[in-house]
Amino acid sequence: MGVFDDLVGQERAVETLRRAAASAAEILSGGRGAGMTHAWLFTGPAGSGKEEAARAFAAALFCPDRGCGHCDMCHQVAVGSHPDLEVVRPQGLSYGIKDTRQLILRAAGAPTLGRWRVVLFEDADRATEGASNALLKAIEEPPPRTVWLLCAPSPDDMMITIRSRCRVVTLVTPPAAAVAHMLVTRENVPPETAEFAAKAAQGQIDRARRLALDAEARGRREAVLSIPSSLSGVAECVTAAERLVKTAEEEAAAVTTALNESEIAELRKVYGEGSSGKGLNRGLIRGGAGALKELEDRQKSRATRTKRDVIDTALLDLVAFYRDVLAVQFGAPVELANDDRRADLEGQARSATPEETLRRIDAIMLCRERLAANVNPQMAVEAMTLSLRWPVS
Repeated sequence: MGVFDDLVGQERAVETLRRAAASAAEILSGGRGAGMTHAWLFTGPAGSGKEEAARAFAAALFCPDRGCGHCDMCHQVAVGSHPDLEVVRPQGLSYGIKDTRQLILRAAGAPTLGRWRVVLFEDADRATEGASNALLKAIEEPPPRTVWLLCAPSPDDMMITIRSRCRVVTLVTPPAAAVAHMLVTRENVPPETAEFAAKAAQGQIDRARRLALDAEARGRREAVLSIPSSLSGVAECVTAAERLVKTAEEEAAAVTTALNESEIAELRKVYGEGSSGKGLNRGLIRGGAGALKELEDRQKSRATRTKRDVIDTALLDLVAFYRDVLAVQFGAPVELANDDRRADLEGQARSATPEETLRRIDAIMLCRERLAANVNPQMAVEAMTLSLRWPVS
């Protein structure tokens, strides 16, 4: 199975990347390689697979067979051990200029294995203005064998000067039928469960996989979708907000705690904790105090980001719920993401007007904007639940 085979429903993008990989091979053979460029911008909605597409393209650039999926080069990319691939995942709310400058220095080196040096920058839209300006200079004057793969939700999320120097690969939300087929054929998920997960995930492959295989993920979704029917008064609105934020904190802690501990243990080891020799351990640990503080700050920022990402996923589930309510109100012949909750949808449709449903959707989107602007999550979510109970005109 080739590296592009996992990109469900992305035939157009895959064709572009296959041609570019062929052009890259031409360059290595002394040809012009007109279809290849040094900077790429992968865009698409959450769950469309833009990071997976960028990683597959990196494997195709390294692979002598342009992404066969089973050679050493492809395997090293898959497990994250290829020496010429650097994957950048901003852990906090932003990616600063200091980190960007260090990244640019590393990217300027020659390839270890003689083909390409690839930097895969996930969530490149998190780069600060200063970091973006530094990145622009690196993209304008790249080394001959360095390739930048940037990922962002849309081209508009990047500086116009950066996106104008990149070739844009646009990924789309894959059809639910294609996602369900993938779950059945590759994950051995029963067809009924696969169909439910694909619809509920709204085309997000990773989310669909979690919903199909993880009972806890399904339970969290059920808890979120039970919120609309529980908002009978102010106290219930506040309680629902507290519950949603607390669940996000617990999930974020589960994701980050083990990683934090391993990172701290590794850093202490690097700075000599446990080393023998008179005065050696104390001196190295004291020298690493600054590095430890910097790591703890990054971990705190990562935990905040993870918490807000979890809340955002819940908010998108609520948007999908009210969008389905609106479809029921208008009798629209469309596929419902929450068809498994048909009774709730019909109840909400009867108890409100389409205008009220639209105002509820607006309240959820406003909550997302407030969270992105670093408003306190508890306050933002409380304001939203109150608006869901009493939508203002």
